[in-house]
Amino acid sequence: MAKVPLIPIGRPREAFLDAASFERNRTGMAALDQALQQKRAKIAEGWGAEYVARVHKKGKLTARERIERLKDEGTRVFEVLTFVNHGRKFGKLESPAAGVVTAYVKVAGRWTMVIANDNTVASGSWWPLSPEKIERAQQMALRLRLPVVYLVDCSGLYLPEQSATFPGRTGAGHIFKMNSLLSAAGVPQIAGVFGDCIAGGGYMPIISDRVYMTEQAYMVIAGAALIKGAKSLHLSSLDIGGPEVHVHQSACADVRVPDDETALALIRADIERLPSSGAAFYRHGAEPAEPQQPTAELAGLFPQDHRMTYDADEVLARVVDRSLFWEFCPERGREMVVGIGRVNGLYMGFVANRQGVIDDPEHKGRKKPCGILYKEGIAKLAAFSRACNDDGIPLVWLQDISGFDIGVEAERLGLLGYGSSLIYSNSTNTVPMFTVLMRKASGAGYYALAGLPYEPVVQLSTVLARQSVMEGRTLAIAAYNTKLDDNFEILAQDPKERAEIEAGMRDTEARIEGDMSPYKSAAQMDTDELVSTGELRQWLELFAESSYQSIGYRRLKNPRIWSLHDHAALWEPRA
Repeated sequence: MAKVPLIPIGRPREAFLDAASFERNRTGMAALDQALQQKRAKIAEGWGAEYVARVHKKGKLTARERIERLKDEGTRVFEVLTFVNHGRKFGKLESPAAGVVTAYVKVAGRWTMVIANDNTVASGSWWPLSPEKIERAQQMALRLRLPVVYLVDCSGLYLPEQSATFPGRTGAGHIFKMNSLLSAAGVPQIAGVFGDCIAGGGYMPIISDRVYMTEQAYMVIAGAALIKGAKSLHLSSLDIGGPEVHVHQSACADVRVPDDETALALIRADIERLPSSGAAFYRHGAEPAEPQQPTAELAGLFPQDHRMTYDADEVLARVVDRSLFWEFCPERGREMVVGIGRVNGLYMGFVANRQGVIDDPEHKGRKKPCGILYKEGIAKLAAFSRACNDDGIPLVWLQDISGFDIGVEAERLGLLGYGSSLIYSNSTNTVPMFTVLMRKASGAGYYALAGLPYEPVVQLSTVLARQSVMEGRTLAIAAYNTKLDDNFEILAQDPKERAEIEAGMRDTEARIEGDMSPYKSAAQMDTDELVSTGELRQWLELFAESSYQSIGYRRLKNPRIWSLHDHAALWEPRA
């Protein structure tokens, strides 16, 4: 549209980064990406080939095989929460991906959220964090009004760990509340029941709009073993709650099908009956286009050392269509770059931390570091966030933040108040927001830039990301502050005491550095998914298309009447 003055952004790589630095960055990133792919592949194996063979022997498909048959040919499955429980042991056992696959899957041209029990891991049982993972996927679908497909093959709680999954606000029972909230919001839910569905596993599909059961499926509050013990009855679980019971007698299921393939074909047919995506309408005549600056170069732009800088404008140039961008209020709050670009032809708002140093407008002739939030930048962010929310523009936050400015002057300038305004905006926004932790996600800056506690639809972390209040060395100094002088040197003179303090500081620093691993964050559900920088554009395409798919549940202004234009006009410098 005429009022969105998109202009070229970015330069050829040779103009801002020498070949040696680019190759060093790219080589370092390649090693990290390879490790990421290896870990993903290991998780995708579940409990391994032996358990896959057991599933096949029963004439069934595994969870990921079902998803492959469900999805549109040639499209990518975007798994989220892949690394939940990664590296965690339950006795001698592991629960890869917490025993459940959650993924954005394109089905019949519509993005859906698929939630599939991994039947190669303890018959699809729910482990600690399995319920929270399912609920997080349901929340993503609710925020975007995406259809939800449940591929249910779940033998209930993994009982040895029941105390970690049964009680609590987000325990297993909260899944059924989320089923209800999705239904109340009019979000389509379709369930295929393929095998064991015991206790909570039996409840999970019931609120769905359509329930398909294969001949091997059953849904029961209690299985045959429990009934035999409690009532001395010799029955099979199929006798108690198979398709003969629930399709033809109880009406708890709708359609009886012979096998997995038939159920998946019917689910695809149901999705095809839903309204198609609104994305084409909201492109306003634009066509999807690749960035002019090569997306493949992203892997070579980021130094692995978080203390070294990169150009945020060049990152944006490699993720937005045709490398065209409208920067919002560029002369103010220069530590932040905010503005509008298209992704797959759809308007998206972007926020990114500039790196390096900029001129300090408060003190002529001085410089100040970027990656920190100052008064003008915070005010600009709050105004932009509110305007995007008012105009219906989805927001992407590309975080690389060390925190807020601190000190006497920062307090005098009222950063607490400006920060509160930004936090209020991001807490009350209803527009879809997506957060990507590029490298640093530190202190209150992580919160202010729509970190996970502020409920973005999805938070991604690159393999370089580090979440923390403080870096390891800084925290070690803070922890041992009373034992150090003003230059952070150890005060004690006794050699034994000095050695103990030195060892304690080293251990503290090492522990904190380990805690900042993106894999640990993902294992604890402190971030939704780990991605390589080379995948960012693909994920942004998903975010754009899924944000504009469903219609009628939020306001989407046409670009002629954006409030962003009013802000821009008022902030333009006068001649």
